[in-house]
Amino acid sequence: MGQDKQCGLARSLRILALLLMGSTPVLAGYSPYADREPITRVFWGDTHLHTSASTDAAARGNRLGLEQAYRFARGEEVTSSTGLQARLRTPLDFLVVADHSDGMGFFGMLQQGHPELMAHELGRRWHDLLAEGKGPVVAKEVVSAFAQGTIPWASNDPRLMTPVWNANIAAAERFNEPGRFTALIGYEWTSLVQGNNLHRVVILRDGADRAGKLLPYTLEDSADPEDLWAYLEKYEKTTGGAALAIPHNANLSNGMMFADTTLDGDPLDADYARRRSRWEPLMEISQIKGDGEAHPFLSPNDEFADYETWDVGNLDLSAAKTEAMLQYEYAREALKRGLAGDALLGANPFQFGIIASTDSHTSLSTAEENNFFGKQSGSEPSPDRFAKAHRQSEAGRIEGWEQVSSGYAAVWATGNTREALFDAMKRRETYGTTGSRITVRFFGGWGFLPSDAAAPDLAALGYAGGVPMGGELPSGNDTGTPRFLVAAQRDPAGANLDRIQIVKGWLDDRGATHEKVYDVIWAGERQPGADGRLPPVGNTVDLATATWQNSIGAPELATVWQDPDFDAKHRAFYYVRVLEIPTPRWTAYDAVRFGVEMPERVRQTTQERAYTSPIWYRP
Repeated sequence: MGQDKQCGLARSLRILALLLMGSTPVLAGYSPYADREPITRVFWGDTHLHTSASTDAAARGNRLGLEQAYRFARGEEVTSSTGLQARLRTPLDFLVVADHSDGMGFFGMLQQGHPELMAHELGRRWHDLLAEGKGPVVAKEVVSAFAQGTIPWASNDPRLMTPVWNANIAAAERFNEPGRFTALIGYEWTSLVQGNNLHRVVILRDGADRAGKLLPYTLEDSADPEDLWAYLEKYEKTTGGAALAIPHNANLSNGMMFADTTLDGDPLDADYARRRSRWEPLMEISQIKGDGEAHPFLSPNDEFADYETWDVGNLDLSAAKTEAMLQYEYAREALKRGLAGDALLGANPFQFGIIASTDSHTSLSTAEENNFFGKQSGSEPSPDRFAKAHRQSEAGRIEGWEQVSSGYAAVWATGNTREALFDAMKRRETYGTTGSRITVRFFGGWGFLPSDAAAPDLAALGYAGGVPMGGELPSGNDTGTPRFLVAAQRDPAGANLDRIQIVKGWLDDRGATHEKVYDVIWAGERQPGADGRLPPVGNTVDLATATWQNSIGAPELATVWQDPDFDAKHRAFYYVRVLEIPTPRWTAYDAVRFGVEMPERVRQTTQERAYTSPIWYRP
């Protein structure tokens, strides 16, 4: 028997043995996949898109509604609010239209002269100004009034919200095609405490029969996340359905998103930790308003920590950022502090998985650098959009070019249905990218072999011999060391890969947290230097033409990595960060398309990346 056949037979027998250990003692049939639902596909989507039903989106010029948003996500060509033709390179598999619950559909009602709004002088005035074509005046006043809470009617009034919510549900039902395209029903709860961002996207597993029984939760109901969780529990008990919430832009919370205390100022306890983990299984790590993985102040030894960083202040820039706030804002630090919470409380308050999404307010889920339509309709492609202030106040300024063309949610699921995608999100078998569709597999176990990385059935080995991203390592023995099976493939139409890194966080015997970033496999013949750092992969970007070459990097990378610093007594987590080779940023594409010379301060290259959900180890 040849060597290849021997290896193939050995691998098949090993998978069979692993499957037998994890299932019934005897297989009833020939096929090892009988009675199993193999997870062989990753589904791409956006869980955070706003249409003209969001007040701030409509106020800033978005005229595209639910239908255009779904059509665009499915791959159809639409005309943007500024008259540009827009289309995705590759359709999405799923979409969550997450319009703000507060003031949902408000602009449409104002234009139509809704009786509840016309009963107030301010409503009549805005209605008349819109009729006169003075939309920008109304937009400025409306956004200010909502921000200051001076709207004279209740945005959660059932008479206002019910027809809008029903229309949202009806659109999702029309466009939901199980197996082809999934329209998950959801919305955004926009908690804002003194300008500090505590927003969550709420996603429902259900269809119209359940989703329509309760109206969305609003800031007017409460600003406290614990009250949102109570509402979600009420939703499940009332409807028999299921719900989850996803926090985003912790980087704009000025230290509140992952704080050591509740909103009331009480210390976190085990009940809080369990409820937060129950209702918030995911975190949105990257989007149009900055990247939330790590910060260079918190991770000074991580050369890739300063990626698309927004750290000027809170959401409305009413208060400047301080260094003391940063530890409560970034995913890696929260995951580390979650380990400490687990040791102290017996439950981990920050045991979350990872996704990314756009937070686009244009109705267009565009996250690719060469197809970026901006945050608001006012920042759709134009020669001067890079120079316009995205947001400014006495506390600081965010410039237009700092908007991030990010990101997408990747979900490993058994099928493209509401139920399968939601269940995968609940078990945290997800990852996020900054817009590139990198395929990533990540498994943790105790018995993976180096040869497993080259196996054509890598995923079967991963599931049979370990746990996928989002899981917890099963107990090992006192002498065992966890091994991680990781593989990544480039976006089929994108850039080659630079490297795969595994980021580890752990809690030592004294209760202190630590982190380390390991380069586990990389492209080319590079070798780490004396300082342990891997030399850069190189840069083929030509800014004059906004092009690059896949002459460096690798189309795919895979390895089995064993933690060289493992201590069985220490709680730990591990997640994967995959880096592409440098490519043009959206600002570089704008410079070429519009013949603009970008100022030196404007970033024109990027290294797109993917972040997986962690795998946790508990002694």
